[in-house]
Amino acid sequence: MRAVRCHDHQVHVVEVADPTGDGVAVRIASAGICGSDLHMVGQFELRATLGHEFAGFLPDGRLVAVEPLGACRRCGPCLAGRPYHCERGLRMYGGWLDGGMADTCLVAAETIVELPTGIEPRDASLVEPLAVGVHAVRLAGSLADASCVVLGGGSIGLCLVPALQAVGVSVDLIARHPHQVDAAERLGARVVDAASGRWDVVFDAVGTAESLAQAVDMVRAGGRVVIVGMYWDGTVVMPGMAFCTKEVQLLASMMYGSDATGRDVDVAARLLAARPELGPTLITHRFPLDAAAEAFACARDRRSGVIKVVLEP
Repeated sequence: MRAVRCHDHQVHVVEVADPTGDGVAVRIASAGICGSDLHMVGQFELRATLGHEFAGFLPDGRLVAVEPLGACRRCGPCLAGRPYHCERGLRMYGGWLDGGMADTCLVAAETIVELPTGIEPRDASLVEPLAVGVHAVRLAGSLADASCVVLGGGSIGLCLVPALQAVGVSVDLIARHPHQVDAAERLGARVVDAASGRWDVVFDAVGTAESLAQAVDMVRAGGRVVIVGMYWDGTVVMPGMAFCTKEVQLLASMMYGSDATGRDVDVAARLLAARPELGPTLITHRFPLDAAAEAFACARDRRSGVIKVVLEP
């Protein structure tokens, strides 16, 4: 079968043996390219098949998504709903374990996400990035009567919009590019300027030193800054004076997990089913699996109007 692998920091489609062993075989319908995929290809020499945003069909024909966390599901953090903190070591599909940029992927049964009817198979890989947004909103705590703004109009920033709307929040969003503005407005967010006010809760979906400083500047005294973007550049300087004088609460959100009400990925699946416009709005480019190198190049090029690039085997 075909699989997307990384060699010498370049993406290649190669022929590999069909997966065998314990687990459930998922015939891939769609696999999204995440910003973290771009960073990992550039920084690491990965051996596994790429792709942690994916969905497909079980042997019985059911459409499913996958929570791509290879965790033990038995240690304290796993049982507490934080499999990303697994004490036995997290092995992510698409990084340490073979992921979904392939014809077929073998996954643990507990990672399967049953999908409601009505979701298009070609859009189903959006469950994973939507779960990132759902998790961040859950960790933010009560948002009743809170003014909220999302900093960043990339795919994660835009996934925060429906996640916030689902808990009754009117969403402001700051975007840099015209196509991001258009997508945000199509989802019902109000696109604003950073200087237009101060907010109770700021979701930083960018993940740079500049965005953190901007988020602290934008938040009201005593407010919350929720970090959703990843700091791939390493050490970040804290805007110390403003952070301290404003008594800002700083929260970090990592991947997705669960609480007493269920898994973030299942909430995300229901959200995708309820909002069929999410697929056409967020997925701006689609490529066949054989064009993976071209797809990755497109995902890197902000001038292409890209939000989410999806591979379809």
